[in-house]
Amino acid sequence: MTAGLSLPAAAETTLRIGTVLAPNDPMGQGLDKFKADVEKATNGEVVIEVFHNSQLGDTTEMLDQARAGGNVGTVTDVARLSSFVPSLAIMSAPFLFDTYEEADKFALSDAYLGWGEELKQKAGLVMLASNWYQGARHALTQKPISSPADLKGVRMRTIGAPVWIETIRAMGAEPTPIAWGEVYSALQLGTIDAAEAQPTAIKGAKLYEVIKNVTLTGHIQLVTALVVGADAWDQISPENQKIVRDLAVEDGRYASGLTIELGEKALADVAAAGVTVSEVDLAPFKEAVKSVYSMLELKSEAAIVNKVLGR
Repeated sequence: MTAGLSLPAAAETTLRIGTVLAPNDPMGQGLDKFKADVEKATNGEVVIEVFHNSQLGDTTEMLDQARAGGNVGTVTDVARLSSFVPSLAIMSAPFLFDTYEEADKFALSDAYLGWGEELKQKAGLVMLASNWYQGARHALTQKPISSPADLKGVRMRTIGAPVWIETIRAMGAEPTPIAWGEVYSALQLGTIDAAEAQPTAIKGAKLYEVIKNVTLTGHIQLVTALVVGADAWDQISPENQKIVRDLAVEDGRYASGLTIELGEKALADVAAAGVTVSEVDLAPFKEAVKSVYSMLELKSEAAIVNKVLGR
């Protein structure tokens, strides 16, 4: 070997990061950047392989693989992790965060990071960063809606975690958890009547082809976490762990910026495809979901959020 040149170190570990979203989704673009950044910063000692479009399975399946010891990770809504650490459900609580900046600030607070440590101990999962913002969730329906009463009897697909299920139920609909990859066909076949999703995902999954109305409820800000299995994580040196964590936060902000930028364009494209996009008085919806906080015992967590945010 020529003097003065060094070859990249052999991979210390390989992390296979999967997502249910399309490669052009902001989360997909963020993961591709994360791969490049991590491999460069660790001199190839940590290799990231990215799998889009549910190639490694649905989000729950990827979390199961990670917990079983696989070198697998995913971008997940934090509420899915609340079965292990109930307090984590607060990240998906209805009408709690008004902006991405608020969620980003809370995701780096001592209280939240403490719950992350608890997650590793109880579930064998490590949250690298919880500031990967996918956007505000809106109601996708066949008939126009203007109040919770309009959702009575409507089977609405949602995420299968208690805070999502109870939020959708409180909003008036019948929560119906199914895998994201099945939503298009379920709407097309009438197996479900409605769904709820963020603008970039509505466009990415082409749901504008099978729904007629998008009502801008913004009932939950979808703030997600980049999570990996603890077994794979513990194979990485402390120095490289810090590099990976710092880049997860940095690239989470990059992906979130794309979400905000592309979300407005996605809504415009959905409207251009013939879907009615409309605003609604949020007061009755906000009133309806208040019960979710007491039902799921999240009032103290909500108080912690308010304290961290100085409100």
